[in-house]
Amino acid sequence: MNSIRLKARAKINLGLDVLRKREDGYHEVRMIMQTIGIYDRIILDKIPEEDIRIKTNLGFLPVNENNLIYKAIKLMKDEYNLPGGIEVDLNKFIPVAAGMAGGSTDAASTLFGINKLFNLKLPMEKLMELGVNIGADVPYCIMRGTALAEGIGEKLTKLSPMPHCHILIAKPPINVSTKMVYENLDSKEITKHPDIDGIIDAINEGDINKIAARMGNVLEDVTIPLYPVINTIKQDMLNHGAINAMMSGSGPTVFGIFPDEQTALDCQHFLKEKKDARQVYITESFNC
Repeated sequence: MNSIRLKARAKINLGLDVLRKREDGYHEVRMIMQTIGIYDRIILDKIPEEDIRIKTNLGFLPVNENNLIYKAIKLMKDEYNLPGGIEVDLNKFIPVAAGMAGGSTDAASTLFGINKLFNLKLPMEKLMELGVNIGADVPYCIMRGTALAEGIGEKLTKLSPMPHCHILIAKPPINVSTKMVYENLDSKEITKHPDIDGIIDAINEGDINKIAARMGNVLEDVTIPLYPVINTIKQDMLNHGAINAMMSGSGPTVFGIFPDEQTALDCQHFLKEKKDARQVYITESFNC
């Protein structure tokens, strides 16, 4: 095999709680992660030169060691002494700096692809172990589906699949630094924690209404005061038929869970007309 095509899928957080700040500076979290249908397209090609070349449809993205795809390839080459180089063609559709693990899922798919290209036959658990060296979300993006993430996000427990639902994604024309959000979060001041166990129970029951009712994200308390448009989009989704709406990750993307496709389409049309969000997509939960 000399070439492989991959779909790097985005994620949302159905619940995101921060328990404490650790002595190493990281935050202890408890999150429900869910893969959705939006994805980046990645093509990996072997090349004879000892080089890592990345081309992308977005000119502002780094194509050097600051790109997580580059880091994933270099990690695998160094770890397994792989010959030659890799050329990458990245078509980016997941919103950038959006709280949807766009960079992490690209890295995760790259680890998976290199494993296949070089017939390394590494199990998923080993790829996840390698992935945490690139970023805390990378192991989940290798696992995919519905999962409980603990620790700094690397301790994963597979959950029952989320019931199928229609999801509207809206990203305003701002970028949010995850590092900045966590630096401005003091877990001691968090007074309302999302019901993570309740979300798990609702997933096990297959009840999308109960899942939506229990969603919560403590990082909204940091990001929304800095970027009020996030709350405006949330309220617009709720006013146009969403069962519930919430910021994903550290933001600024907002997602809404809708009872049917037509209601989601109507809200999508409204948001596009209003132009508070630059990117507005309809997708669905993805559990494979």
